[in-house]
Amino acid sequence: MDNEYYNHTNYEYSPEQYQPIGDYEPDEGPEKEKKKKGGSRKKWIACICMALVFGLLASVTFCASNYVLNGVLGTQSSQSNGTDNKINATTTTTSNVSTVSSDIADTAEAVMPSVVSITNMSVQQVQDWFFGTRDYEQQSSGSGIIIGQNDTELLLVTNNHVVEDSKTLTVTFIDGSSAEAQIKGTDSDIDLAIIAVPLNKLSDETKNEIKTATLGDSDALRVGEPTIAIGNALGYGQSVTNGIVSALGREIEGFDTKLIQTNAAINPGNSGGALLNAKGEVIGINTVKVSSDAVEGMGYAIPISDVSDILDNLMNRQTRTKVAEERRGVLGIEGSTINSDMASVYNVPEGVVISKVIEGGGAEKAGLVVGTVITKLDEIEVDSIEDLKEELEYHAVGEKVTLTVLIPQKNREYQEKTVEVTLGKQS
Repeated sequence: MDNEYYNHTNYEYSPEQYQPIGDYEPDEGPEKEKKKKGGSRKKWIACICMALVFGLLASVTFCASNYVLNGVLGTQSSQSNGTDNKINATTTTTSNVSTVSSDIADTAEAVMPSVVSITNMSVQQVQDWFFGTRDYEQQSSGSGIIIGQNDTELLLVTNNHVVEDSKTLTVTFIDGSSAEAQIKGTDSDIDLAIIAVPLNKLSDETKNEIKTATLGDSDALRVGEPTIAIGNALGYGQSVTNGIVSALGREIEGFDTKLIQTNAAINPGNSGGALLNAKGEVIGINTVKVSSDAVEGMGYAIPISDVSDILDNLMNRQTRTKVAEERRGVLGIEGSTINSDMASVYNVPEGVVISKVIEGGGAEKAGLVVGTVITKLDEIEVDSIEDLKEELEYHAVGEKVTLTVLIPQKNREYQEKTVEVTLGKQS
């Protein structure tokens, strides 16, 4: 189009040949041209003036419109400060984030002297293709919490699975010092244990560094409340993670109590460590993590308020040392576990039922018979044959133990009785 126009304008046309197109008029001589040039200037001046007037009017109109609209709708800042039908947004500033991080750091720093690392050296029996059953020493790691002391011992709570089958237990404190511990009492159904470290095994420096934890109220917890977990993760030493209370009252197979669910990272070695609230109070004892490719951020802790009575009972037991296997005493019975399901089906009490009384053994001499159910040994509840065997590991041949038993009667009822049995030698 431009080339076509350019070519046309290079030609010269005579008036006779030219045909007008549109509003364009042909040249009519000098006077016409002079008149036309003068009129063109006037038109341009008029157009410029009109443009200026129009721009001025538009500017005034725009300002006036803004003024009216701001008066009716309000400015942006007045809208954000209004309260009618507004949802208040939560904003996070750098200073707030620093405050939260500082609170977690301060809490962890205050509580870490109350948390210990536990090393369990145990002996495991392994089937060997060439040599049959062989014993192997195995080391495992866990955590514990200092919750009290008596005249001679420092008392710590941990999980039963952290200390079970132990040959030796070593506790490492915040200052890096270590001492051997003994099991004071356990409750396998709730996965709890109390262990004791003799105070005379601790240096004055260690005593000055360590602290007793403050126990909180797990009954007052709310879902969404902040949590902090401290423990000996993977056996590397104390580490800190944080999260929230994800759920309360969770039922997990193998536990006789409901658990706290948290998304604070609880890894192997954290078991027995502390789950804290924002105040730094122990609200739970970390115990288990769900391990699955399809699951992330699901750990569980035993609520501290639910087990306070059990802890008091375990703490008040006499601390005993396991007896060498060749010196351990036996009751002289064979027995099996009556769990809650069997008890409800067969209408029998829970405990260990005697299925055979060994001739000449301590149980026979004490008058025990087949069908008798053992419920306690030295006032310690035994809910399974495993519990009974574990308690007997602390008693030597010739020692006397007190059994609480339920003796079957002719009317299918049971009579409770306390029987003293002198332990015999293993056959």
